[in-house]
Amino acid sequence: MKTLKLFLTLGFAALLSISALSSHAQKVFSVDSKYDADVKVFVVDSKYDADLCVYKVTSQYDAEGNKGLWFFDDSKYDADKTIFFVDSKYDADLLIYFVDSKYDAQWMSQAKSHLMY
Repeated sequence: MKTLKLFLTLGFAALLSISALSSHAQKVFSVDSKYDADVKVFVVDSKYDADLCVYKVTSQYDAEGNKGLWFFDDSKYDADKTIFFVDSKYDADLLIYFVDSKYDAQWMSQAKSHLMY
């Protein structure tokens, strides 16, 4: 009986951990209106001007954590965040820079990391 209780407790804890990780996933959907967006983003020309360096992953399962690994979802309803690309950095909530390697994806300014939770 104690073994079963321990097994169920550990299983429940593992499930909570998995759901906590997936709630911080970076599945994004690009909307056509800034009013429909959770976050307005502007793409800068240099990583040193960015709040976040983003790497576009090809699988939703690679978009883990709040690290800048973004999967662009085909469905607004499956995405964790909706974003709108603005034309001016002054209209943006978040400045991003697209990198060529997933190892270069990172927050340059932690002050804005809450925007993607």
